[in-house]
Amino acid sequence: MNNWRQRQQGGGTITTSNDFPREEKEHNVYLLPGTLDHYQEQLTRMLEAEQYGEAKRLLQFLLQTRGEQRNYEEWENLLAWLEAAFPDTGDREEEDPDEEELRQAALSGGDQDESYVQQVLYIMKNHPMLDQQLLALERAAHLRSPEVDDSILGWLEEEKLHPVVQYKALQCLKRRGVAGTVRLERLGERVELEIERTPLALEDYPVPVRRIVERVEGVAETADPTLPHFARELWKECLQYLYGSSAYERMLSEEEAAVDSHAAALHLTLLLAVYGSADEDEIRHTYGITGELRFRYEQACRSLRQITDLQEGYGER
Repeated sequence: MNNWRQRQQGGGTITTSNDFPREEKEHNVYLLPGTLDHYQEQLTRMLEAEQYGEAKRLLQFLLQTRGEQRNYEEWENLLAWLEAAFPDTGDREEEDPDEEELRQAALSGGDQDESYVQQVLYIMKNHPMLDQQLLALERAAHLRSPEVDDSILGWLEEEKLHPVVQYKALQCLKRRGVAGTVRLERLGERVELEIERTPLALEDYPVPVRRIVERVEGVAETADPTLPHFARELWKECLQYLYGSSAYERMLSEEEAAVDSHAAALHLTLLLAVYGSADEDEIRHTYGITGELRFRYEQACRSLRQITDLQEGYGER
């Protein structure tokens, strides 16, 4: 889920430069909302597929159209970054390295020359789109270069990063076999985390954390059989933000009251995400949130609302 909505993945054909106008110089082309969404999706797919030359040409076309100013600022920033990071992809796409070979190099143990390693690290640290940073971290986990560990550790401790990027960087280091502690700021708090204890999947989290979502799944499936799936995805996303924070530490209590309080907050957030509304009184009744548990419940709700605020603040970078 992204911004509490499930992200659509895969499928569809990536637009090529022949699929959108290339010579329209007039600013009288107005994109309808549906058409704009289509081009935005194509742009995302091009970037995911590392078709940077095509992405540049699409951005150049979009900048010639009429629409909302905020879109132009985003497109201009992305185009400027692509021009700086990949200056040779604009008009010579046929000379680019085979993208699938680059994609598989880190994953299959193939040749990893210095330029490939530096490209992965550069995208990880500098790409303006969050998804591309996360993809670079996935690849970095398989790089054999000895400089990668120190590069990620220094970046993680010294830079102000998106909470999800921090979490994925910790996972990357664990997959690389790095051990020890790392000190960083998460959700406004200074924390010290042991890299080797970073969960790689929901099943790796402590029992109380897993019980929270299991409690919600058991309640939610009676109302809508599709809700348990969304509850689990939403909880995994929440944990990427909260891991290591004081809010996360409060989840670790074995007390049933702690599980119920967090489960009620998660259920409320789930219904607001899926349906746009929720009966909070009914939720509190269902999970037994009486007067003595009200403070814990509201504290948990504030933690989850904090994630919403962070997502709105970062957007898609």
